[in-house]
Amino acid sequence: IMRSRRWSWIALGVGILAGGIALGLLAVLQGGPTTDRRPGAALYRAHCATCHGVSGRGDSWRARLLFLRPGDLTDPKAMRALPDDFLFQIIKHGGSSFGKPGMPSFGFHLTDEEIRVIVIYMRTLGVSNPSSDLKR
Repeated sequence: IMRSRRWSWIALGVGILAGGIALGLLAVLQGGPTTDRRPGAALYRAHCATCHGVSGRGDSWRARLLFLRPGDLTDPKAMRALPDDFLFQIIKHGGSSFGKPGMPSFGFHLTDEEIRVIVIYMRTLGVSNPSSDLKR
């Protein structure tokens, strides 16, 4: 009985260690903590970065793992072609109405004002040095 109990404790320790390693790896893949203080950065990171990536390039681990192809939000030409209202609507209602079925709806999770702030933040992703705007 003692030997069985010892193996149970060893198995529990290995499980806890593996879980900690998995969480640490997930944090690294997710991009770690951010120092971005721009309005909308935290909302974007919490709701959009899992697919679009922290940088907005559509290169997140989740997108690669699930073979998703989210839009590159850093492409200035592509982003100029999308009006703010379109971005607002696709975030709020999801992409299925717009021919982009992989984009989930966030209208139940975010207020209209939060969505507008995310759209404003998304517009800064293709800018070469957006942090310089904060120093004014």
